[in-house]
Amino acid sequence: MRVAVLSDLHGNLRGLDACLDDLAAQGGADGILVAGDLCLDGPRPLGVLERLREIGARCVRGNTDRMIGATEAVIDDEEEAEGVAWQRAQIGEGWTTWLRELPFSLRVGEGREALLVVHANPQSDEEHLWPDADDATLEHAFAGVEERALAFGHLHLAYVRVWRDRLLVNVASAGLPKDGDPRAAYALLTERPGGWEVKGRRVAFDVEKVARDIARSGMPRRKRRIEVLRRHRYKELGERIP
Repeated sequence: MRVAVLSDLHGNLRGLDACLDDLAAQGGADGILVAGDLCLDGPRPLGVLERLREIGARCVRGNTDRMIGATEAVIDDEEEAEGVAWQRAQIGEGWTTWLRELPFSLRVGEGREALLVVHANPQSDEEHLWPDADDATLEHAFAGVEERALAFGHLHLAYVRVWRDRLLVNVASAGLPKDGDPRAAYALLTERPGGWEVKGRRVAFDVEKVARDIARSGMPRRKRRIEVLRRHRYKELGERIP
């Protein structure tokens, strides 16, 4: 069994398609799983959702998908509220409901050797798992979790870590890289006797074409969103991971 796991597409159809082209060149996979944050912040959310349906991808709900799909949520941040409203208008009521009804997690395989796919961590769709997370943080994250292998995103920072008998695979972002590398990221995971083999992939996409997509989209705060796309790096990255 080999699966491709992508995350944090953020409405970037060009990044998604670049990853899918690379996946085909790698020989494909038995399944494509997407660990949430499919739309918000990007210029082509409907295109992303339609492409995921076209390829038969299985998706979990990220924190921004939850925001877009929420029926009664009050968003205090004005910028986020504007972004959510624009995204809902672009994708329509049917896709908004679809985002709302996505599962929190997906499982591949059986028993302890299964792979668990979530957005941020097994307990929350918002709390980052940094690569230097301490034992207390990881003990909380894995409380009640049977599966030994975990694939996730939310933190747009690709890494693989073995902690005790657990495998943590952050597949990072296929649409909005923030680790200092402008290329889209995803991971191939292959089930082997005794565990999962991980192959991280980085794939170039045309950042300037995405910037032009944003500029033409009519979405709010376009200038700032283009700056985030071009910077492709967390401001605090040097403090956490020199």
